[in-house]
Amino acid sequence: MANTPSAKKATRKIEARTAVNKSRRSRMRTYIRKVEEAIAAGDHKVALEALRAAEPEIVRAAGKGIVHANTAARKVSRLNGRVKALAV
Repeated sequence: MANTPSAKKATRKIEARTAVNKSRRSRMRTYIRKVEEAIAAGDHKVALEALRAAEPEIVRAAGKGIVHANTAARKVSRLNGRVKALAV
């Protein structure tokens, strides 16, 4: 339990930041899920559009520190590979 005023303020700031981060992470996962659903349906055109929408969201999450930059790059790369495989 926080005792000093500065510790109490730090706790409030952490709670606020956690809420923002949770929202951003959820938004990123929603975009990824849309791509995965389009891939599962086998629809290349829809999957490509979903990927084009998801990629900036994933990169933005990396820029905000929600996920590591390498994790974001890996997610985009793997999704891109799976979407390309649908075109064949």
